[in-house]
Parts: sequence; C-alpha cells; structure tokens
Amino acid sequence: MLSDPGLAERGETAQLDALAPRLLATVRAVADELRPQAGQAAALSLDHSLERDFGLDSLARVELMTRIGRDLGVSLSEAALTEAETPRDLLRFITIAGVATGGAAREASAAAAARRLQPGAHEARPLAPAPQPYPPDTLQTLVEVFDWHLQHQPHRVLITLYGEGDARTELSYADLHRDAVALAAGLHRLGLAKGDSVAIMLPTGREFFAAFFGALLAGCAPVPLYPPARPSQLEDHLRRIAGILRNAQARVLVTIERAKPLAHLLRAQAEALQIVGTVTDLSRAGAHHVPPAITASDVAFLQYTSGSTSEPKGVVLTHANLLANLRAMWRACKVGRDDTFVSWLPLYHDMGLIGACLGALVLGFHLVLMSPLAFLARPARWLEAIDRHRGTVSAAPNFAYELCLAKLGDAELDGLDLSSWRLAFNGAEPVSSETLDRFAARFARCGFKREALTPVYGLAESSVGLAFPPVGRGPWIDRIDRGALNREGKATPARPDEAQPLRIVSCGLPLPGHELRVVDAGSRTGSRELPEREQGRVQFRGPSSTQGYLNNAGANERLFDGDWLNTGDLGYIAGGELFLTGREKDIIIRGGFNLHPQELEAAVAELPGVRKGGVAVFPASDPRSGTERLVVLAETRLSEPEQRRQLVQAITALSAMLLGAPADDVVLAPPRTVLKTSSGKTRRAACRALYEQGRLGMTQRAPWQQWLALAGTAAAATARRVLRSASRRAWGLWAWTVFCALSAPAWVAVMALPGVGRRQRAIRALTRLGVRLLGLPLQVEGLEHLPANGARIVVANHASYVDSILLGAVLPPGFSFVGKRELAGVPLLGMALRRLGVAFVERTDAAQGVEDTHALQARVRAGESFVAFPEGTFERASGLRAFKLGAFVIAAETGTPLVPVALEGTRSLLRAQSWLPQRHPVRVRIGTAITPGGPGWEQALALRDTARVAISNGISEPVLEA
Repeated sequence: MLSDPGLAERGETAQLDALAPRLLATVRAVADELRPQAGQAAALSLDHSLERDFGLDSLARVELMTRIGRDLGVSLSEAALTEAETPRDLLRFITIAGVATGGAAREASAAAAARRLQPGAHEARPLAPAPQPYPPDTLQTLVEVFDWHLQHQPHRVLITLYGEGDARTELSYADLHRDAVALAAGLHRLGLAKGDSVAIMLPTGREFFAAFFGALLAGCAPVPLYPPARPSQLEDHLRRIAGILRNAQARVLVTIERAKPLAHLLRAQAEALQIVGTVTDLSRAGAHHVPPAITASDVAFLQYTSGSTSEPKGVVLTHANLLANLRAMWRACKVGRDDTFVSWLPLYHDMGLIGACLGALVLGFHLVLMSPLAFLARPARWLEAIDRHRGTVSAAPNFAYELCLAKLGDAELDGLDLSSWRLAFNGAEPVSSETLDRFAARFARCGFKREALTPVYGLAESSVGLAFPPVGRGPWIDRIDRGALNREGKATPARPDEAQPLRIVSCGLPLPGHELRVVDAGSRTGSRELPEREQGRVQFRGPSSTQGYLNNAGANERLFDGDWLNTGDLGYIAGGELFLTGREKDIIIRGGFNLHPQELEAAVAELPGVRKGGVAVFPASDPRSGTERLVVLAETRLSEPEQRRQLVQAITALSAMLLGAPADDVVLAPPRTVLKTSSGKTRRAACRALYEQGRLGMTQRAPWQQWLALAGTAAAATARRVLRSASRRAWGLWAWTVFCALSAPAWVAVMALPGVGRRQRAIRALTRLGVRLLGLPLQVEGLEHLPANGARIVVANHASYVDSILLGAVLPPGFSFVGKRELAGVPLLGMALRRLGVAFVERTDAAQGVEDTHALQARVRAGESFVAFPEGTFERASGLRAFKLGAFVIAAETGTPLVPVALEGTRSLLRAQSWLPQRHPVRVRIGTAITPGGPGWEQALALRDTARVAISNGISEPVLEA
C-alpha cells in the first residue's frame, strides 16, 4: 500500500506545532537568565534572531543545546549550533534529529518540560503559544500594524475620548478602521493617488482620526495643522497656513464646517489645493477600498515645525522612521499594552500625535484623550483623568506642570490619587529643575512619586523621541559652575558651597539604536566631537532620522552635517546623558510651541510711535515659575503715560494675533536700546541678558564706544575659542608623534627579544614612557587588589582604541590580552600581537568561538593571566554594554580569580570613529578580586553579574540593558 505524502507532511506540521511552544519556552528561559532585567523574551517569537534579539552568544548557545537535550530529549548536531539563526531553525534541526518520532524519549522530554512549566518553577510558560503583546517587528508600515490589531483584537478599546461637557466616547480598532476606510474611499474617488498630501486642520476628536488614518490607508501623506483657538481668528489663521499648504502641495484640506467659505482665499494662495471639505463631505460610508501597496520607505506624514508663512519646514517622516522610534521609545520606557496613557496634548504636535496616538496604535495601550482647551480651561481635569483611569503614563511640556501648581487649590488635591502614574514625561520645551522639585513636593500627598518625573528630549526631525532617562530613577539635576560655562563652555561641577550654581536637568540617554554627540559650536564644517562636559552643538543620527525638509533645500543644507543632523540646540554630555544649555537660534519655545520673533518684530515696528528697526522679541527666564516668558522690547520717544499704555496694549494684541500668545512683558525703551551687530542684525541674546540683569533702558554709551566694547568682547571670545581649539589639535598631533616615534623601537623589541615575558615588559616600559611624554592625567587606584601569584583574569569595560595600551602600562608584567580574530590577519600588527601572546577569539562563528574558549581555558590552567573586554567591542556612544560570557565561563571552570577594572575617560581621550586624540583625564580603578563559587553555568552568570556591578560603580557612564 502506497503512503500518502500529504498525510506525512501534515503529520510533520502537527509535530512542529506541538514542539514549538516547548522549544520557545526553553529559549526564553535561557535568554531571561542571561538578561533578567530586560524582561523582553516573553515578547519574542520563533522568528526572532537568537543572537540579536534573544542575546545568545556562542557559549549561551552551548547551554541552550544542553537544555534542549534535557527538556526535549534530543541531541542536536554541531550544525544546529553554527547554522541556526532563529528558534524556528532549531525546530527544523530537532525534527531532523527525530524527537517527534515517538517513544520513550518523547515521553521523557514531555514530562521534563511539564515539570519545568509547573507554577512556581523557574520559568512558567503555557503549553500553548501565548498571544504576542504587540505586533512583531517584521511589520514594516503603520497600515500593516493597524491590520494586525484588526485581526487580533478588533474590538479592543484603543481610545477613550472626552469631548465637550466631558462627554465620553470609546473607540475600538474596528471603529477607527470603519471611519478611516470611508474617508480613504472618498479620497480615492476624488482622484488622489499614493504620495499626495492631505492637509488636516481639525480639533481633537473622532473626525481627526478618521482623516489621519483615512489618508494613511489611501497611501497619502497627512499634514496636521493646528486649528484656530477662537472663531474670531479663523480667517487670519487660514491666511497664515497658506504657506504650509503651498510647501506641502496639498490637494485636499480636511477641516471644520466654518472654514469652508474661506476656501477661495486658500486656493488663491495655494494653487495645488483643490478641495476644502469636512470629514462628512469626503467620506463614503460602506464603500469598498483597496489600499495601495505601501512600503517602509514611503512617507507616512509631514510634520511642520513652524506655522510661519516665511519659511515653513515640513519634516518628512517615513513609516520606517516612525516605527523605529516608537519601538525604541516604548521599549526603553518598558511601556506595553497594559499601560494607560492620559493625554491632552494637541494632535498637530509631534509629542501628542506620534508619542501618544501612534504609540497607542502600535503597542495597543489604552489612550485617554481630551482636548488642549479642556486642560487649559481647568488643569485639574488632566490629573483627575489620571486618577479615574489609573493612568500609568502621561506627558506634557514644563508649563503644564507649572499650571497645575498655580491653578489647583488644596481642596482639589483632597482625594486625588496619582499613585498609578509611573512615567510623567516632561519635554517639548526647556525643563525647569525648580518645577520638578515643586511638583514632586506638592503632589506627594496624592501618592505621586518623584521617581516618576521623566524629563525627555526629542524633536520632529527624529520622529519625536531621542533621549530618555533610565526608568524609575527620577530627574538628574546637574549643578555646574555658571562662570565656567559662560567663559569656557565647560560644564564644571559646582562647589558644594556655590551660591548660585546653574541647575541643568538631564534629558537622558539616546534611545537604543540612536546616537547623540556634541560638536564644536564654533565650526560649521568638519565638525569635531567634544569630550564630556564641554558645551557645543547637539547632533543626532539613527533610524528615526528624517530624510529632510520637504521642498526646502536651504533648510536641509543647515540640517545635515554628513550623516549627522543638527538639532539647533546647545548642550553637553555627562555620564552619557544629554544636558541642554540653550538654543543656537532665536526660536522662542513657549507652552510647547515654537514661536518665531521676526514676524512680530516687523509688525510692531509699523505701529505709530515705535522706532523703525528698534524692536526685539526674545524669551526670558522667569525666576519664580521656572518657565520662559515672551518679552517684546520696543524703542519709542513717547513720554505721555496714556500714549505709552495704549502702545503696550497694541503690542500685546499684535502678539496674540500673530503668535497665538500674548506677550508676558512689553518693555518700552529709549532709542538705541536694542543692541545690533555691525551689520545691523538684532542681537536678541544680548538684549535678553540685559533684560534679565535689569539694565534695559539705561543710558547707553556713544555708538563708537559700544562698537569698540562689543568688538573687543567678540575678539576676546574668538581668541579664546581659537586657542582652545588649537591647543586641542596640537595635543592630538603630539600624541600621534609620540605614538609613531615609539612604534619603531616597540616593533624591534617585539621581533628581536626572546620570550613573551621579555617582549611584554619592553612594551610596558615604552607605553609608560609614552604616557609621561604626553603628560596624560592618569590616576590608578587599587593595584593592591591584584592577586600576587597564580593565574588571574582581568575584565574591563571597553570604551576606546587606547584601552589596551593604557592597561598594558598600568598592570604589572605578565598579562596577555584577548583580542578579536580579525586583528590576527592585519599585516605586521597580527605578527606582533601573536609574539606578545595575544589570544585571538572568533566573534561570529559559534563553533569556532567555543573552540577558542576551550583553548584559552587550557592556557589559564597552565598559569597564564589574561585581560579581556567582555563587551567584545566599543562604540562612540557612552554606556556599559552587554557582557559576553567567555571570560566568566573560563574563570568558573578553572577556579581563577576574576579582577574587575573600570576605565573612566578613555572614550573622551579617543572616541570610536575619531582619529585625533584629545587630552582628557583618565582613571583606572582596579576592583577587589572575585573568587568563583565553582564551575557551571550558574556560577559563570553570577561572576558576570558581580563584575558588571563592580565596573559600573567605577564609571560615570550609563549601564545599558544587558
């Protein structure tokens, strides 16, 4: 009788389905033991990478093979160790090995797996595949993510929306999809094609989501615009957005009914605009819509950073940008589908639209949403919503926290419970340390924890999120010397008795996969990265970075510096975290909005009584509230009190009309008060300084005296900057001179001297000579912790090319180094390293890596001492990265003492991707030797964890998730 091939194939499929959850449980268990703090293995599937996603190096794979043999009763071939890239690959190898053929082995493995999965066991896993908590990373567009949720949880409530009178509407994925499909069908009927721009000017509400997601489903690029706050501003507001419509070449504007009669005004100024309509006008309920093919590189939407008609800047964000940012952002914050995000942020703002709304769409967390006007009218609504819905996440600019402090009375705090709020993001404008302190103190009685305060940094050009602090740490407020920052651009920690230090709030670490750097503010080309605690221009790069501004070549030229992007901000790095000190440009950030001063300055200059060219608009710090104030300085010859009062009123009204915000202070000053450059440009920063010093309006010196004083100050500042830059470059060149001069005798010594010991001692003497010639500030602590006799294994953090050189100079003779195998093939260098006893290890081939570990283990048993860098490599960005297990397994198996060493400052001395060293203090801290508790996997993990804690305590860099 012939067998049925189809039946056999179906049987194999059934066997694979039965084995999959058990195998996945085993892989997840090993991954969780390696990285218990990550807590992400539960979200990983059969198709995730064993190395990249589960974090299994070659030795961890060996342990996994042992676990598979124990749990599933099968012995896998060597090919499984080297060739399997995902758990699904392992599943195929298991099937080939015959685990699914039945018999005692299968029953024994099933029993073992069942015992491991009992409640209370080390790793409790269900026998059936658990549903994924959020869409897999293999989905590449927002539309694919939307479809995934529709398939898995169509009726899950995504948004709870509060409207007028606190009327409440709940929207599920199915509701949103129904509305979006109707509008997408309408856009298709109007002839819109993939890539066309659709402008959306709607208040917070269901119609906004219908328009935004409908445009996405149609393959169009939504362009969110902010609606007018009051009906009286409607016509003026529409004139102002005409510039954005022109830049975006929007064919359709979706708006409110009241705006439709003014369509002719917009069409006259934006020729591409064809249709102005409401969601009801444009939707085709019940119509069938087939979305076009959308890829990760397609534009998802355009985020405009300015409402000015002078130079609107539309940030181009692709599906890939947004998904990369959302995934990195929320994983860094450990936010998932069980969280509740309470938001009043406007939907035309990147923090409200991307962070809250698109974050909810992607991860599936519950979003409670109210309009910005509802919050501004009664700030208590925000905190009451957090209490009512047990909100865990919320975000707002600094002014919102100040508003709560100012507007909520003690009676409103009675019964308010904020204990569920674990992430209180503060961003979109400068963060005040005073605000953080007062908010934490005031609302502690409501259960609010200071550790929930989470100052963050982001910008539309990076798809909103860029830097986040460690979760649950609370704010890091850096006290620095005010004079040192102003004079030298150095963020020197202030003395404990400093009367008025600058208190600058950390914005946190760059998101995983993203990078931040600070470069010389005085150079526009050939940007040179600065060491930690030196102020400069902040730049970034990463998968979330925009392709540029739409139809704006001039702005793009200023945005990009090679593959880095300029933020327009000034700041410094300390401990791997970003601290912002100011802005390069004069954009005023107020209430989370970017306000441009030029338009208001020109309008105020036209008022009767104001001197032409005698106007400056700038922000100023309010020492009482910690927020920024909008100040208008206008020169006038008017002296009558009534005339001056009327002029102040006129300026205030102009500010409200043009910027959407009244000026906080209007200063009328005599002629020649507004400071100018020699070319006639307004020096807003200098005006701000005079204002904050209370010196505006004082009698000015003669123009030629002012010019000489300003020229002298500028010349002195330029000279200091040039001297500092020249000094840095000179030292870097001197370092290369010393290195090259010592390389020749080093090569001769290595090639000529007999015996590894003699060669190592010769190289040590030469490197110590080089350190002295360079005058490098080198501090060594803890040499007494090194065991005097026997084999020793030193493990150190890896931050720079110079780590091995400095350790060779610092450690006593007798230590060899562990290096990557690629170095062995470098001409001349490979030969020299071999003669110095360097042990080369393979980093990519799992089987070879295991063999290299065994060979190194034999050398340790023979009494050799080694230095290893368990991170395996280093990067330009600060941070202590995951440790590979090789050195710890060797120490555990051989019983060799393990000595942790912390290197501080070498990354700033010579950073990755840089070839010019910079003089920077270096500290080497040698920790107490750790004695292994015995052989085995668990002991190796314990050694790794103990060494990692010791090293992290000796450096100021952040500890990244292992």
